[in-house]
Amino acid sequence: MSIRGKEIIEKFYECFYKDSDVEKYLHPDAELTWNSSTGLRLLNFEDISAFGAEMARSYESLRLEVRDIIMEKDQVVINLTYHVNTIENPEEEIPLAHFMAIWEIRDNKLYKGHQISQLAD
Repeated sequence: MSIRGKEIIEKFYECFYKDSDVEKYLHPDAELTWNSSTGLRLLNFEDISAFGAEMARSYESLRLEVRDIIMEKDQVVINLTYHVNTIENPEEEIPLAHFMAIWEIRDNKLYKGHQISQLAD
């Protein structure tokens, strides 16, 4: 379970913004509580999928930099930074935001998550 949970969370954050097949990693009853720099957001499966699709339209490319992934029983934690190339300036990669997320794994998918993010400086 440990290795699989780590793979699930990394693959989800790596490709949710470009992969319409998010059900591979995200439970159909998924819920995410997200404390962002703009306030609290409560997202379900559809909301998370829509957010990923919006990111895909907003950036030329997006790269994930994972610093830590920790697994304990049915919970997995990830600490990461997203770097992007904007449509306006596709030649320059810039850090977008830092994330820390804790997810419960159910049926080998991300089920209930709590995430904090902050814009990168």
